Amino acid sequence: MFILKNNSSISQIARLRSPKFRQTGSNCTLSFWYYNYGQSVGAAELQLLVDGLEQPTVLWRTYYNEGNQWLKALIQLGRLPHPFQFSFDKISLGFYEGVSAIDDIRFENCALPPPALSCEGPNHFWCRDTKACIGNLLVCDLVDDCGDGSDEDSCDPDLQCNFENGLCNWEQDVEDDFDWIRIRGPTPTVNTGPLKDHTTGTARGHYLYLESSEPRQFRDKAVFLSPLFNPSGNGTCVFCFHYHMFGKEVYKLSVFQRTVSNTKGWLLWYKFGNQENRWIRQTLFISSSKPFQILVKGTVGDGFTGDIGLDDMSFLGCTLYNGNLTTISATTSGTSVPTTLPMNNCTEKEFVCRASGHCIEMIQRCDFRPDCSDKSDESACVMEVCDFEDKDLCGWHQPALEQMSGNYSVHTTNIFKWLLGRGANLYPEQEQHCPLTDHTTCTEEGWYLFADSSNEEFGHTADIATPVISLTGPRCKIIFWNHMNGSTICPLEVLCKNSNRTSKLWTQSGSHGPQWNRAEVFLGIRSNFQVIFRAKRGVSYMGDVAVDDITFEDCSRLLISDKPCTSEEFMCANKYCIPKNNLCDFVNDCADNSDESPSI
Repeated sequence: MFILKNNSSISQIARLRSPKFRQTGSNCTLSFWYYNYGQSVGAAELQLLVDGLEQPTVLWRTYYNEGNQWLKALIQLGRLPHPFQFSFDKISLGFYEGVSAIDDIRFENCALPPPALSCEGPNHFWCRDTKACIGNLLVCDLVDDCGDGSDEDSCDPDLQCNFENGLCNWEQDVEDDFDWIRIRGPTPTVNTGPLKDHTTGTARGHYLYLESSEPRQFRDKAVFLSPLFNPSGNGTCVFCFHYHMFGKEVYKLSVFQRTVSNTKGWLLWYKFGNQENRWIRQTLFISSSKPFQILVKGTVGDGFTGDIGLDDMSFLGCTLYNGNLTTISATTSGTSVPTTLPMNNCTEKEFVCRASGHCIEMIQRCDFRPDCSDKSDESACVMEVCDFEDKDLCGWHQPALEQMSGNYSVHTTNIFKWLLGRGANLYPEQEQHCPLTDHTTCTEEGWYLFADSSNEEFGHTADIATPVISLTGPRCKIIFWNHMNGSTICPLEVLCKNSNRTSKLWTQSGSHGPQWNRAEVFLGIRSNFQVIFRAKRGVSYMGDVAVDDITFEDCSRLLISDKPCTSEEFMCANKYCIPKNNLCDFVNDCADNSDESPSI
């Protein structure tokens, strides 16, 4: 279908209406191909018209000439329980020169789940009227997956929030930089943030969002606090939420858990960057031996197209706590770790959890997944995220310095080595090649790690390494920011060391200007290895290499679940479930290579 303009009146609308649909299931998507080409081709949009709602919901827009090409639009519809139809609208304001067209409209996963003859097992829920069989993690998640609402009946409203009537029992943190905003419809800035909420799928519904326009600055943080919960005990507490990260300059969303009131807590999950214009469901399994609280933190990116949305947050299998979390007194620095191990029956091939004496396999130590209740199995390991702001190396160490002196202060002044530095402490001659600001805070006061080339000779190397990492997952990658500026810049390498074998994963050389550049290195499934940053000294001191904000993303090892795979998942030979999109993509997602088998 294409637009034919047949007269020259000032304002014209071309409108193409769909048939009327009765309802959709919760995973429904609509896709189509569009063409919008010409000097003054103008805008077009797709609207959702729901029975009983006066206000249409804009689902998609194109604003301008997008070149002589067909482009694909993918729109998340989700659960729409009331009759509705679509309208493609093209508005011409005077001069129209160009071609607008659409083709190949496709609906996918839009039916309700089919009825089942039986639905047995603790991991399933049998819908009351539709008789569909759904996973028990879909119960009480603020989404009507059954189609009859029975999976959302008898849910505790204190454990759910869809933001239709305020913030529920969640609170804004008073110690962050700014607050989350409750809104309906699209966010104020074009091409960023949601166009609609997740609960209703229309512009009528409310959600929370983080506004990244001025006066917000890069790395400003907005923190949202959950109510307090009792210890999870033997059961599992599940936190489910939906997030929206759309925009060129979207930065970071992270979730923390804390048991002490005036602390940041520890990282449970995070996501970086643009995730396209869609709501994404995330489920986190939480265990705690003490009362705890969840913190959801949004961080502003390096520009105004970085809005982040939150909606439909729920807890399953959790109970609210009426007391207060403990606080850290000014005289202590948190919980003390006992120096002697508790009574245990562990063998030499097992790790002893410091608080409980519980035994875990040695391969579970330093695998980015805490298996001890006190997380002692991850305490002497490399940290998932390191910004060096606490003047802490986060577990990274320099083997050459340890071999020479046993510590970092003896006889090491004239060696080519890695140092913590900041722009505020630079010597006059260093200002030509060292970073003037760090990447984390973008200030002279922020810390970064740099290889100091003012010592040693051409060709000498400086290594900084992680402790041994026991095991990583199939999607594991290391992300870091590097600064390479100067007339005689040192090359920078990322190495993987496994027993006595060292392989090069990434390398970069030459001057890249006075700015921080992002790098991403795929690790995948590896065991008993170290990651090493290696800098090689150039021919003179006029070229230091710096790194900042080192992150290990998606690195926790696989956990094989006892729940069956869904229709959208592939069952590996080892019974692990992966999305079908991950088949035959040259990544060993199953950890046994069954997803990359030539027989598929």
